[in-house]
Amino acid sequence: MNRQSILLIVQIVISLLLVGAILLQAQGSGLGSTWGGGGESFHTRRGVEKVLFRSTIILIIVFFCVSIAAVALR
Repeated sequence: MNRQSILLIVQIVISLLLVGAILLQAQGSGLGSTWGGGGESFHTRRGVEKVLFRSTIILIIVFFCVSIAAVALR
């Protein structure tokens, strides 16, 4: 197994984790708040929601780095 195929597998796993993290975050927001409705209250992230938010950001950064590395190996 060469480096490019390993990076591809890592990229697929990270993308699946990223999709799951994004879908878990979207559970609290309804369709009405997508286009400007439902923004009457200020919401702070606490506990699991804060960990999920930060892990999503980390997954995005790692996915970006792995993608750049995969392109560099071609």
